[in-house]
Amino acid sequence: MKCIRCGNETYTSTTTEAIELDSGVLVIRNIPCYKCEICDEIHFTGDIVKQLESIISAAKQRMEQLSVVDFANYKSVA
Repeated sequence: MKCIRCGNETYTSTTTEAIELDSGVLVIRNIPCYKCEICDEIHFTGDIVKQLESIISAAKQRMEQLSVVDFANYKSVA
């Protein structure tokens, strides 16, 4: 896969994202991604984005000030 930012090659990896919500901060660890070898831009596939949206939606319903979710171990309740 090519980086959409600089056009160089990407490699498979994982990343951690912190998302600020109205009720607190959600940290999602071990998210599968593609990282650019040159500019470190991170890209997610469509299926990963859908799973992230599901995790964020569930977190909004039961959010505390800080929640940490491991993407690799997350089981959707839907």
